[in-house]
Amino acid sequence: VGFRHSTILDPHGKYHLKWRFDRGTITFEIEVETTGYVGFGLSPNGAMALSDIVIGGVTDGRPYLQDYFADAKRKVHRDVQQNYRLEYGRENNTHTVLAFSRDLLTCDTNDKDITESTVRVIWAYHSDDVGPSGPMYHGVNRGRKISTRLLNKPDTTSGFLPYKDTTYWCQIFQIQEVQQKHHIIRIEPLIQRGHENLVHHILLYQCDSNLNESELGASHECYHPNMPDSFLTCETIVFAWAIGGEGFTYPPHVGLSIGTAIDPVYVLMEVHYDNPALQQGVVDSSGLRLFYTPELRQYDAGVIETGVWVSLYHMLPPGMQEYVSEGHCTRECLQESLGQEMPNGVRVFAVLMHAHLAGRAIRTRHFREQEELQPLSHDEEFDFNFQEFQLLKEERLLLPGDHLITECKYTTKGRQNMTWGGLTTRDEMCLSYLLYYPRVNLARCESLPEITGQLKFIGVKEIQAPVTTWPFMIKSPKKYSNLSFIEAMDKYRWSKKRGKSFNEMVLQLPMNVRCSKWGQDEWSIQGTLVSPPEVKSEVKPPSVVCRSASEPHSGVVLLFTLCLTYSVVQACLSL
Repeated sequence: VGFRHSTILDPHGKYHLKWRFDRGTITFEIEVETTGYVGFGLSPNGAMALSDIVIGGVTDGRPYLQDYFADAKRKVHRDVQQNYRLEYGRENNTHTVLAFSRDLLTCDTNDKDITESTVRVIWAYHSDDVGPSGPMYHGVNRGRKISTRLLNKPDTTSGFLPYKDTTYWCQIFQIQEVQQKHHIIRIEPLIQRGHENLVHHILLYQCDSNLNESELGASHECYHPNMPDSFLTCETIVFAWAIGGEGFTYPPHVGLSIGTAIDPVYVLMEVHYDNPALQQGVVDSSGLRLFYTPELRQYDAGVIETGVWVSLYHMLPPGMQEYVSEGHCTRECLQESLGQEMPNGVRVFAVLMHAHLAGRAIRTRHFREQEELQPLSHDEEFDFNFQEFQLLKEERLLLPGDHLITECKYTTKGRQNMTWGGLTTRDEMCLSYLLYYPRVNLARCESLPEITGQLKFIGVKEIQAPVTTWPFMIKSPKKYSNLSFIEAMDKYRWSKKRGKSFNEMVLQLPMNVRCSKWGQDEWSIQGTLVSPPEVKSEVKPPSVVCRSASEPHSGVVLLFTLCLTYSVVQACLSL
């Protein structure tokens, strides 16, 4: 009772760890799928040597616990000074539960001091209990949690989801060190049972490879003024999963590279929790599992985020049966980036289309020399509760000078106020994530309609200058004076006719271009204003042709797995 931190240590969900602490002591509870002994340890480097270990179990209904340590040659010895205290233990036909405590500082050279620094947790279990000669070798039932902070004290959550309807929670992990280049070939979600409706999406970002190791395990609410500065270095999207989606397997000739100088060393996992019922006391351990192999594919995969730049300048009037937003990956951005990096173009092989609750249909349109090609992807019956990467039936060549439009159709019927571009599920987004190869230095290719024309539509004449607040304030006319532009937009008397006129006007406005590289670098075209292209004719998605189902693709052997999960404030990164 009262354990405020928890995590799953093994990739199969068989070893659960909970803990709590005060100024002088720490108490653990472990629940493991075994009726034999369980082992738990603190390691200086993630290996067995020189580790502080505790081993226990339940025999004939009586719990036992012993303090051990491993020497430099990994031999396990019973510690003369027994500093771990058994609190309770129990066992059923499948699981063993043990709770034990110890002082944070024991003054025992064979124990590891528990401080606010990063620690490495190791674990093991066996089907048999400890015998007179000591614990039997655990075999493959062992592992390590690469880094965590047992005494982590988060800003507001203390291990629980914050008490609000939308939370973005971020945590930094280290990609497993490999001695040579590997390819990630499959990524799948690990959504905690019962939390399928709470976890809306998970994004994985590449961070600065020069982060200090002390940043590992750092977790905090994303986009918060007090979040660690290191989070700001995590700009490049590596993977995206959204609600309802399943695992994603890369095509046999493509993999996500790890192990080279430009590959991720540290990643930030962002989890979007949607909690409109304001459930209290929720602890979540959802995340991602990554499968990787040293058997390299032909190409390295990349991800480009396209669509509408997420901003309050993306706005939807209330009461609209249909409202259309367009986010442009402009020919100017693709000409500059692909023209320098890959003049022969890249091949897109999968697309994830993303919107929130007002979304009704999305398509990713493709233009070349002002002629529209078939859409890269489309979903005419978009469901907020089912969003995943769609493998294209045929890979699509994307050339320098091509132009993409992510088109989102919304309905705002029943809403009384404006809907704004933003992070919560009641706000809106209009994005397409493109998986492609070979990888180039392009992370985001987006646009945003300029704000001046939108304000003129409702009669705004002048804003307060200099701009010192956000959202900025209106100066004139008098009816909007001293209102923020958000309040002014909401005050305007919207009707279906005015909403339709506003929509038509916005689609013709000049656009701010976003064209960013990995990290925080930008292509020179970023920040410029361009006009939307003239569309000569609209191409509809091809009609469906019935045909027999194809044979399933032959499988591949997955050699390793990497687990990225966390209980809001504590993460598991285990092998």
